[in-house]
Amino acid sequence: MESAWWPAAFPEHLLPAHGELGLTPCGPDLAERADAAVIFASGEPYGDAVFDSLSSAKIVARIGIGYDAVDLDAATRNGVLVTNTPEGPTTSTAEHTIALMMAICHQLTESASRLRAGTGDYVSHQRSMELSGRTLGLLGFGRIGRAVAVMAHAIGMHIIVTDPAVNETSGSDPDLPFRVEVVGLDELFARADVLSIHAPATPATTGMIDASVFAAMKPGSVLVNCARGPIVNTDDLVAAVESGHLLGAGLDVTEPEPLDPDHPLLSMDNVIVTPHIASSTVAGRKRMNDMAFEQVAMALRGETPTHLLNPEVLNQPNCALAQS
Repeated sequence: MESAWWPAAFPEHLLPAHGELGLTPCGPDLAERADAAVIFASGEPYGDAVFDSLSSAKIVARIGIGYDAVDLDAATRNGVLVTNTPEGPTTSTAEHTIALMMAICHQLTESASRLRAGTGDYVSHQRSMELSGRTLGLLGFGRIGRAVAVMAHAIGMHIIVTDPAVNETSGSDPDLPFRVEVVGLDELFARADVLSIHAPATPATTGMIDASVFAAMKPGSVLVNCARGPIVNTDDLVAAVESGHLLGAGLDVTEPEPLDPDHPLLSMDNVIVTPHIASSTVAGRKRMNDMAFEQVAMALRGETPTHLLNPEVLNQPNCALAQS
């Protein structure tokens, strides 16, 4: 029987039974389980030192879609397969994106706070944005971005998209039953009433949503980020909200993460920050867990996992799959 562990932060009751694995929870010190062949990873970092300590590891199965915390080169050098569950968080994260967008545009936090305070004259203070007929700009058009587009289209929004994987000259996307407009970055920022981020954190995207982008956005527009915190310059976002240029922002991810309780974003009624839980519905977590187990089971059977992130590991002489 192969041994496997998962970080203590991962809910034990969500792990499905699996006959091929002896499952053991582990604390944050990864070296505690140097004998583990299979690792179910959440958001903790995996670099050279960690992989060097996991001498028995065959596969790191990331429970989720993002893998920026995993050093794929280090994993490959150590012959360790790395997988993720790209379809798992799609629906939950897309719904969370729409929820944040709705809450900010309709000023739910602000109006609820006024009611609790008994300020009266509620209608005159309301500056909410009706979304039907407005333009949603999607920075990134992968699985989650497309799911958000479907939901936003149902609301009546016009969808514009920027993604290097989508051909700008096509003017649309043939895989959707409705029209989306593919535009360049400058046009995306200038036209969007709501800008929603669905791009990975890379050297090219880190810090790209900064003061210049906020200045290019429409007065009274909204930012939503359910992707990765480092994509947005936090100080510049604070300034854009404090100035009144943005109507508000909805964030499930931040930089740093989590924010200090005294951070100014957490005291703004027109900003909603949730603690990186967009994908964490019960159904979403079960889907991700099941998919992670499927990837592990394939590897243990000597098959190439369908969501292998470092396929070059298969050419490594120390790759466990190549030896099986």
